[in-house]
Amino acid sequence: MRRREFFAAFGYALGCPVAGWAQRAPRRIGYLGSISASPLIRAAWRSGLRENGWIEGKNLIVEYRYVETPDRMATLATELIALSPDLPIAGNPQAAVALKSATATIPIVFVAVFDPVGLGLVQSLSRPGGNITGLATFVPGAFIAKRIQILRDLVPTASKIAILVNPGNPMHKLVLEEVPSTVRELGVALPIIEATTAEELDTAFASAAAQHADAIIVFADALTNVQAPRVTALAAEHRLPAIYLFRQFADGGLIVYGPDIADLWHRAGGYVDKILKGTKPSDLPVEQPTKFKLVINLRTAKALGIDVPWQLQLADEVVE
Repeated sequence: MRRREFFAAFGYALGCPVAGWAQRAPRRIGYLGSISASPLIRAAWRSGLRENGWIEGKNLIVEYRYVETPDRMATLATELIALSPDLPIAGNPQAAVALKSATATIPIVFVAVFDPVGLGLVQSLSRPGGNITGLATFVPGAFIAKRIQILRDLVPTASKIAILVNPGNPMHKLVLEEVPSTVRELGVALPIIEATTAEELDTAFASAAAQHADAIIVFADALTNVQAPRVTALAAEHRLPAIYLFRQFADGGLIVYGPDIADLWHRAGGYVDKILKGTKPSDLPVEQPTKFKLVINLRTAKALGIDVPWQLQLADEVVE
């Protein structure tokens, strides 16, 4: 009996085929993001994996790398790739760019990237090409106009609405391309205020107030996400009705409207499963959000002297 046949027969005799041994070895993936995810996001992420048969700590090992300052992103991406994971997960646009720069061969899945085509991560949503795919947060259309509409439902007289951006975030530059057409269509002034550091947030909000803005749109960013309590406090201090993208701002912020990030992380489990079973990222189209959430903080509205119309009180979530 040849050597290969002997081992195959021996494994079968034990009721544990040789192929089964390899399948039982835990797979290793990585995670790169700016901050530790909220309990809701972690639960959604693990639920999506579990529904596809992957349980962290049993048949799946996850190497986590959290980036507190943007200048560390490339270093940690290289460190993560050096571990030779089966695939890394990018938790934000900056992480996706850093991981793609670190490897052209290891499959990558991104979650919550605003516009992966505009960022140059993929060739198109339907045909990503290369070694990266995932889930976007952007559905092309009137991103700014929709938020102005919601703010005007709360503040009908708002004619000047500031937009807080980080000039270092390429996604913000893409969305700002909507500003000229929005100004023409809605007849509203949209002054742009900028912040790249926590300290500059104070100056930005002071600038919006000095320009007599009636409200403010806060673009999502690693900076504003980490500084969410500071951002909502500044909006309250300057009495600026503000709209945000992610749920974490709802504890003190007036209103949140955006994609259901927990749902995106839940769906990411399917991408992990397919790639671990051999599917190439180039064969997995980028998916867009299908669920959106509107959250209103009635306590903040009351503090600002805003009467919330009954239609908005039927939001997905109301913070009392």
